[in-house]
Amino acid sequence: MKRDSRLSGVLHVLLHMAERNEPVTSDVLARAMDTNPVVIRRIMSGLRDQGYVRSEKGHGGGWSLARDLAAITLRDVYQALGQPSLFAVGNRTEAPGCLVEQAVNATLDRAFDEAEALLLSRLEDVTLARLSADFQRRLGDRRNRHRLETAHGS
Repeated sequence: MKRDSRLSGVLHVLLHMAERNEPVTSDVLARAMDTNPVVIRRIMSGLRDQGYVRSEKGHGGGWSLARDLAAITLRDVYQALGQPSLFAVGNRTEAPGCLVEQAVNATLDRAFDEAEALLLSRLEDVTLARLSADFQRRLGDRRNRHRLETAHGS
């Protein structure tokens, strides 16, 4: 089963958008996500409907962030994407006649519900600002390593 990578992809482009001072076109975002601009517009429209991004038409237009990164959680983005299924695993039959399968389904349903609640709680705890800070730290680490390598190599 193919994984739904929209959340990861959208978080990726939102952080790139945060690094720019001008709107980013659907074409540029589509290249970053290796997809079609129509797909980007569809995904971004859900984020726009929730007030996380805005779009500007015409020359110099495109997508930009409408809220501060600290005001947007990963759960917000997940919900704006339509809450795609979190798990690829599920019950064999949703309304089984077999008592054994009913017992299996009941146990799995409880486990899935608990796991989903925990994951959604964790997504609620992480803001785009926190992701951006992690990116900035990694970028600084890379620059420092490059400076050290350059200094020792010359």
